[in-house]
Amino acid sequence: MGPLTALGAAACVGFLVVFGIDGWTRPGYRPRRHPVSALALGPRGWLQTANFLLSGLCITAGAFGAWNAAPMLALGIAVLGIALVASGVWRMDPMRGYPPGTPDAAPQAHSKNHARHERAGAVVFGGMPVVALIAALSDLAVPVRVVSAIGLVVVVFAASRFATAWERDDPLTGRWQRIALIAGLGQLAAVFATI
Repeated sequence: MGPLTALGAAACVGFLVVFGIDGWTRPGYRPRRHPVSALALGPRGWLQTANFLLSGLCITAGAFGAWNAAPMLALGIAVLGIALVASGVWRMDPMRGYPPGTPDAAPQAHSKNHARHERAGAVVFGGMPVVALIAALSDLAVPVRVVSAIGLVVVVFAASRFATAWERDDPLTGRWQRIALIAGLGQLAAVFATI
């Protein structure tokens, strides 16, 4: 593991830790219901915005470190990292009771920033299984390929549940999103650690 891939691995784990701790300690935020992106709203919103930006930049740097070992994998990782940066540049709209005082429903219309944020999120949640699939089919060490295959299955399942839950405003929307993120970024951290 070189310095850039170490940075990428640390960013994957750091992203999960930051949104995990911030979500559990944020007044009015319900991690089981609210998406991670909602943490970029409100008085402490700067923390999740910084988490998106720094983690995305470091994961993208990690892709450069992975280039010589696995160019196609590195390309997928770079796209994922850039999409995380974009998720921090454009925030979602306040909705579904967060930040506190926001109506407990989705708005009738969304801002341009929200639409851009959703597109970036679609790339993140579409990119994680692509990266896992490429890693599972690569010539990386067998344990990493197995972890990648398991990560692929979990991400696809949880991300599809998240998408359905989001559309229905299910009270477990945040839980499904977190499972997908933990599986996808955990798998990516394992890949970074072995390149």
